[in-house]
Amino acid sequence: MKKPFIFLLIFLLAFSVPLSGCSVSEAVVKAEKQNEVVIGNTRFAIELFKILNKDDSDKNIFISPISISTALTMTLNGASGSTKAAMEKALFYTGISLDEINSGSKYIYQNLKSKDNQTELIMDNSIWIKKGYPIKQSFKDVNKEMFDAYITDLDFSKPGAADEINNRIKKSTKGMIDQMIRPPIPEHVVMYLINAIYFKGDWTNSFDPKNTYEANFYGKSKTVTVDMMRRTGDTEYYGNERLKAVRLPYGQKEAYAMYVILPDEESDIDEFIDSFDADTWNEIRTGMVEKNKFNLMLPKFNMEYGIKELKAALTELGMGEAFTGGADFSLMSDGNLYIENVLHKAVIEVNEEGSKAAGATVVIIEETYIPDNNFIANRPFLFIIADEGDGNILFTGKMIDG
Repeated sequence: MKKPFIFLLIFLLAFSVPLSGCSVSEAVVKAEKQNEVVIGNTRFAIELFKILNKDDSDKNIFISPISISTALTMTLNGASGSTKAAMEKALFYTGISLDEINSGSKYIYQNLKSKDNQTELIMDNSIWIKKGYPIKQSFKDVNKEMFDAYITDLDFSKPGAADEINNRIKKSTKGMIDQMIRPPIPEHVVMYLINAIYFKGDWTNSFDPKNTYEANFYGKSKTVTVDMMRRTGDTEYYGNERLKAVRLPYGQKEAYAMYVILPDEESDIDEFIDSFDADTWNEIRTGMVEKNKFNLMLPKFNMEYGIKELKAALTELGMGEAFTGGADFSLMSDGNLYIENVLHKAVIEVNEEGSKAAGATVVIIEETYIPDNNFIANRPFLFIIADEGDGNILFTGKMIDG
C-alpha cells in the first residue's frame, strides 16, 4: 500500500537590515528591535496557522499572516490598557514598545517591494471611517505615517459603499480577491481597517510544461489525479529523520522563495503541523544545501481559503477582550468601540512559470450599543514565500488534497 503523499508549503518574507544614516551602536539597537518584530510576526504566523489547522484539518489551508498581523497592528494603535496588552500578547509583541512595533512594521512595509523584474509585490493598507463618526486625529496620523494607510470617510449607508471598499481590495490584489465586505454595511459598523497583499513571482529555474504529466496525489482522505510538474537540476535541499524540504527561489535575485516541506511518510500531517515551530523553520532555512542532478516533482494547483472569520482563533491566542463590550480603544475614539470580527481570505496559483498569491484582511470595528427590546438573529452562530533575510512570514498554507 502506498503511503499518503502530503506536503506543507511555506511562504516567507525576510529582510536584511540597512545600517546607513545612524551610528553603528544606534544601528545595532534599531536592527535588534526590528528583528524582534519580525520574530513576533513569525511566531504569530505559526501559532495562528496551527489553530486554523485544528479547525479545518480536513481542508486545504492558505493564509497570509503578514496581512493579518499588519491589519491588527494598525488597530493596536488605538488600543489602551488591558486590551492593548491582550493584543500584544496575541501578536507576540509583549516586551516591545508601541513605538518600536510601529517602526519595525514600517521597516517591514517599506521593504515589501519587488526586488527585480521577475517578482512583483503590492501591499496596500486602508482605513474606512463611517462619515461623521469621530475618530481621533492622532490615530489617523500614526497609521498614515507608519503604514502609509489610505484613510477616508465614507457614507456607509449609501448603496455603493461596500462596492467602493471592495474595489480597492480588488485593484490591490489584481482581481484575485474581489469581495470582502458584503452589502449592506451593518448600522453599528463605524470603521474598517484593511490590508491587501499581492505577490507574483517567476521561478528562478522554471519547469518545462513539456515535462508535466498526470500523476496520483495521495491525499489525507482520497487519491486524486494532478498535473505533476517535473524538473531535474541543481536544487537546494534539507532533510532529517522528521522531514525533507526544498527551496524554490523566485526571480533573478532570488529575493523570495517557496519552501516545500514533506513530513516523514510515517507522520500524520496534522501532528507534524502541531509540532512545527520557529526553531524548525529556522533549521530548514539555514540547513539548505545544493544538490546536483536533483529530481523534483511538484503538483500544479490553485487554492482558495476563506472568507474566514478569525475571532475564535485570535481569542485563543489571547486577545478575546478586544472582541467584547469591555474593550478599551480609547486611543482610537472616545466612543465605546470593540472589534466585531476579523475577516481573512487568501488565494494562490502555482504553475510551471511561478506563483501568484493574494491575501486580504478586514478588521471590523463596531460601537457598543444598548440593545432595545428586539432580538434579531440575522447572523450565523504548511505553505511558506521568502525574501531570504530574517524570515518574516508572508503566506502560510497546507495542502492535503489536489
